[in-house]
Amino acid sequence: MLLRFGSSLSSLKLHLYPHPHPHLISMAAKTITDFFNPNPAPAKRRKLSTSSDHQPFSSLTPDQKSRIELNKCLAISKRNLKLCSQKVEGSGYVKLEELLVEDTWLQVLPGEFQKPYALNLCKFVEAELSSGAVPIFPPRHLIFNALNSTPFHRVKVVIIGQDPYHGPGQAMGLSFSVPEGVKIPSSLANIFKELKQDLGCSIPLHGNLHKWAVQVVVLFLCEITMDSYDFGHGNMYTAFMTKMIMAMVW
Repeated sequence: MLLRFGSSLSSLKLHLYPHPHPHLISMAAKTITDFFNPNPAPAKRRKLSTSSDHQPFSSLTPDQKSRIELNKCLAISKRNLKLCSQKVEGSGYVKLEELLVEDTWLQVLPGEFQKPYALNLCKFVEAELSSGAVPIFPPRHLIFNALNSTPFHRVKVVIIGQDPYHGPGQAMGLSFSVPEGVKIPSSLANIFKELKQDLGCSIPLHGNLHKWAVQVVVLFLCEITMDSYDFGHGNMYTAFMTKMIMAMVW
């Protein structure tokens, strides 16, 4: 599924890929993430198990397998964020290509950063970051947060936004998403309202969409970076975004 939001929800474009998730049939009040995984069983206290208590993976229920896979993806996302943070903190200069660290994306985009358009892109963004003349959004360790948070093989939905938020503390490299504690922007509030109206989803109390990204949703931006003067770098990323979309569709 590919979603693109423009300046209003009336410009939403929706493309369904071949196998819609069966749980989209249910219209009961849910959060958006409930539509991507089987309903989890309630948490229960359990005694420490011995090696003889472990079930073979093949004997686990679909719910159990789904939770295991989700926990793995959460761990990978945290690892990728830590790697990017360490790269930025450990050096005053980081190549743009070094900030994409998710292995599954590197495998489907081999050599992409060595192509002429990508070299020009990297040169431009790296110069902007190095000059420090104006703040660039999002923070550099989050530039590829959308891809570093969502392994390629997990992708079922792509939501494409226009450019990063450029208010204080807003941008986090995921389209429409803001960190917890930051006021929910009107564009995201409208998305939540539509999800409640169309699918019965409950409206979250915060705008952090990282859980969507870790499960199955790539929250990509046409303009991955922009400066504080509201100048997006969108034209520089067009070819890269097109390549990414083609890799998912084909």
